[in-house]
Amino acid sequence: MLCVHNLHVLRGKKAVLTAIDLELKPGEVLGVLGPNGAGKSTLLGALCGELQPDQGQVLLDQRELAQWGGAQRAQRLAVLPQHSTLDFAFRVEEVVGMGRLPHQTGRVRDDEIVLEALQAADAAHLQGRSYLALSGGERQRVHLARVLAQLWPGQVGQTLLLDEPTSALDPLHQHITLQAIRAFADRGVAVLVILHDLNLAARYCDRVLLLQGGSPHALDTPEQVLRPEPLKAVFGLEVLVQSHPERGHPLIIAR
Repeated sequence: MLCVHNLHVLRGKKAVLTAIDLELKPGEVLGVLGPNGAGKSTLLGALCGELQPDQGQVLLDQRELAQWGGAQRAQRLAVLPQHSTLDFAFRVEEVVGMGRLPHQTGRVRDDEIVLEALQAADAAHLQGRSYLALSGGERQRVHLARVLAQLWPGQVGQTLLLDEPTSALDPLHQHITLQAIRAFADRGVAVLVILHDLNLAARYCDRVLLLQGGSPHALDTPEQVLRPEPLKAVFGLEVLVQSHPERGHPLIIAR
């Protein structure tokens, strides 16, 4: 389980994250929302060890994140950054196969997992193609398959961190991506996903963290957080919130 206590991150002398207390729960999708500059990507960087906190702790199973060995940590914690760059003409399945590097499950099993992860990301038809020949959305789905392969098939004790995994995707693949993430959580994985779309967060997240100026404004269920008052306070956006006619989750409509 990944958790943070009293997390503070500075950029120069400016505080970009302040007093963050957070626990990622097995089987849960936690959505992180907030305006540009709210500290969302900084939070993910601190959670995965890319950024060193100026104050506070990041713990993975009650051990400081820095105390975990690289391969051991990679078997439990996978990260999809906002921008993933590759400048070599690897085939799609080779890119996804990079997620299997921390494991020693053998070539045959790894090939099976790569295919299963590609199918989960609706990218199996891209096999054999050069990564450099793909569109931005196709690349994003391949990298999703890579981090899924890293934790495949997903279980309690693993954590998946994703920074705007739907940003370059069409509406259908936004839902396919979040359904794959939701399926991982249903197997026991703790998931944190940064999103901009309020309605996607309402549909797929169990809890929502609303950040404002690097501090938590609200942390609760979508029904409690995605209300007109908090959204007005954080985004300056006037909204109507109704219950989805079929699914019952909040449906946010800009006024």
